[in-house]
Amino acid sequence: MTGALDVVVVSYRCRELLRSCLTSIADYAPAGTTTWVVDNASRDGTVELVRERFPTVRLLVNDRNHGFAAATNAGICEGSAPYVLALNPDVELRPGTLDVLLDLMRERPEVGIAGCRLERPDGSFDHASRRSFPTPLGALGHLSGVGRRARGGPFAQYRAPNVERGRVDAVNGAFMLLRREALEGVGLFDEGYWMYMEDLDLCFRFAEAGWTTWYEPGATAVHVKHGTSGEARSVTLTIAFYRGMARFVVAHPSVVPSGAKRALVLAGIAGIGAAATVRAAARSALAAARRPHRMRQPELRKV
Repeated sequence: MTGALDVVVVSYRCRELLRSCLTSIADYAPAGTTTWVVDNASRDGTVELVRERFPTVRLLVNDRNHGFAAATNAGICEGSAPYVLALNPDVELRPGTLDVLLDLMRERPEVGIAGCRLERPDGSFDHASRRSFPTPLGALGHLSGVGRRARGGPFAQYRAPNVERGRVDAVNGAFMLLRREALEGVGLFDEGYWMYMEDLDLCFRFAEAGWTTWYEPGATAVHVKHGTSGEARSVTLTIAFYRGMARFVVAHPSVVPSGAKRALVLAGIAGIGAAATVRAAARSALAAARRPHRMRQPELRKV
């Protein structure tokens, strides 16, 4: 008998984080939950861990890193439960989290996506738990860091600071509870996003189709932020981040209705992205220079 929930976790070189994540699912997910791990060619013992320690978890193993959107879609398509939880491997469930959200989804049939309050391991609030569709000023505030420090105002707009609970533009893809019926109508994650912005894009398409996205702080989960990507983005991830931002603006012109302003926003994304990519490349080069080089040991001859 099919349970009410499928959980899809995409893994990439995060063995120990995944262990904690899967343990929390085993401890706190409702009975009958089916968990899928889609591994993006980690080759670090992740696949062996799942097979040996979590034999009831269903495993899909990719031969290369397909990115978050494509890998999550593969897991979603394997299941059939009426609700799907897209969950990052650096997230740990807490008691009652899924019970609260599943009850919410059943009681509010207009809700297509629900998210919870994400907390850092030290208990502090992860402000990315709920978001607004970005305005030019909101995006500028976020990228510059000004909006992250502001409690309100146009530069803090992206963080949706005025939403305490209820309807919101978007929730974080690290923890996104989805109604399968809505997914079948709206479509899955856009695989044109390799990583970053695919969650915002899906929320936008859900809103266009008339579905509600709901932020519920009464349910919580622990988010080890940057647990899988690292505190500082690599060159590849930096390019993916800014390319995703540009794709979102182009795909949804209503976000910036004016063609002239949209061109200006895209130019800004390109400029800021180029500078960020140069910094990421410099960090990578510096880190490589600091790594100790292995000296070749001289061969010893027997005499």
